[in-house]
Amino acid sequence: MLPLGVLHRIGRVWAVLLMRVPNRARDTTVTNIGLCFPHLGEDERRALCFESLFHTACAALEMGKVWLWPAERACGLVREVQGGHLLREAMDEGRGAILIFPHLGNWEIFALHAPRGLDATYIHLPPRNEYLRRLLLRTRTRAGLKLAPAGRRGVAMLVKALGRGGLIGVLPDQVPGRGGGVYADFFSQPALTMTLPSRLLRGNPVKVLCGFAERLPDAAGFRINLQEADPDIHSPDLHRSVAAVNRTLETCVKQAVPQYQWEYKRFRHPPDGREVY
Repeated sequence: MLPLGVLHRIGRVWAVLLMRVPNRARDTTVTNIGLCFPHLGEDERRALCFESLFHTACAALEMGKVWLWPAERACGLVREVQGGHLLREAMDEGRGAILIFPHLGNWEIFALHAPRGLDATYIHLPPRNEYLRRLLLRTRTRAGLKLAPAGRRGVAMLVKALGRGGLIGVLPDQVPGRGGGVYADFFSQPALTMTLPSRLLRGNPVKVLCGFAERLPDAAGFRINLQEADPDIHSPDLHRSVAAVNRTLETCVKQAVPQYQWEYKRFRHPPDGREVY
């Protein structure tokens, strides 16, 4: 029920506490920023760490509106859309499209707003908590979005959706199991990366777009940003295609670096087996 401005003020206090009290979120954020931005000075890294924790707190506090408000009211928080014509043009071709998006800004409101009025199916990893699983299933499908569970059945649903000219959505910066991905650089760091988008594109010349919902200053709402993926994502070479996926995500993240979820253990499985976190 609280206005965004109040939520964001709470988020700033939360970030101050996270910076002062030892906790996993802060430690992981510090590690990731140190790995990905080694050129920054200590004060710059600390400032970026604080802003990242602030935006992570905001994302958590905003979920009540995104999950529980009626879909149209939640989508009303989006004040501007950049690149929306790219998605319309891709869908007008009738071959379907793939939408990839990182954990950047508020990815839940992006996932709700971007496919409005479209036949859309997103890959979905159900949480272990039964209450949260039922809540997310109900809220994420309330506007007609279809959810494909992670696994063979879900992949089959995505293939079928593309076959009928639909839109499919994937968050490819989630770390797969060691047998379910290949290594590709993300901010110059080798990151185990899922191959699903690249495998879906084999022999399938559909458009691939990337986007995110950027949090606007002064709690003004959100701006949807959409752009085309790196052309190499269509390469038949799996490793080259996956590298293009990460380059595409990186391009998005660079537009709003503090709003990326740096507290996620993106590099938890380094190729040399060393312990990062």
